[in-house]
Amino acid sequence: MTLPATTSGATHQPPFFDLARNAHGRLTLRLADGIEHTGVLPVRAFPITAPDEGLSLFGTDGHELVWIDRMDQLSAPQRQLIEEELAAREFIPTIERLIKVSSFATPSVWTVQTNRGQTDLVLKAEEDIRKLEGRTRLLISASDGMQYSVPDTGALDKASRKLLSRFL
Repeated sequence: MTLPATTSGATHQPPFFDLARNAHGRLTLRLADGIEHTGVLPVRAFPITAPDEGLSLFGTDGHELVWIDRMDQLSAPQRQLIEEELAAREFIPTIERLIKVSSFATPSVWTVQTNRGQTDLVLKAEEDIRKLEGRTRLLISASDGMQYSVPDTGALDKASRKLLSRFL
C-alpha cells in the first residue's frame, strides 16, 4: 500500500515501521525503506484535549518523520514505547484535592494534593486557570511554569470545590 507524503516527507498514516530502544535507551525508528533514525521524539498534537489523537515522531533534526492519527493504530509494543517516552517528557500532575489557599486574592499560595504527592503552587492571576471541555476540566499554570490538571471539578471533594469556586 502506498501512503501519501507531505511536502516535508512525512506520511499521514502510520506506515510500517519498527520502533525500539537502543543500548543507550534512545528511541530508534526504522522505516519501511530501511532508513533508521536514532533519538526519535514523540510529540502529541493535542496533549490535553486529545492525548490519544495526533502524534508525530520527530527526528533529531526537528523534521517530522511519521504522523500517527490515533495511538490505537499502533501495535501494543510500539504504543508502550511511545507512552514511556511521553511519560518521561510530559509531567502534568493531577490535582486531587485543595488543602488550603493563602488568600482569595492573587497571587496566592495553594497547598494541593496531587497524584504525585502534596505540593505548594503559586497562582499569579485568576487567568492562570484555564477552563477546558465544558468548564469542568481545568489546566492551572503555576508561577514557576508548572502545569496542573483538574480532570473534573465535580469529582473533587466539597471543600476543594468551595475553595476553587472563589477563583472561577
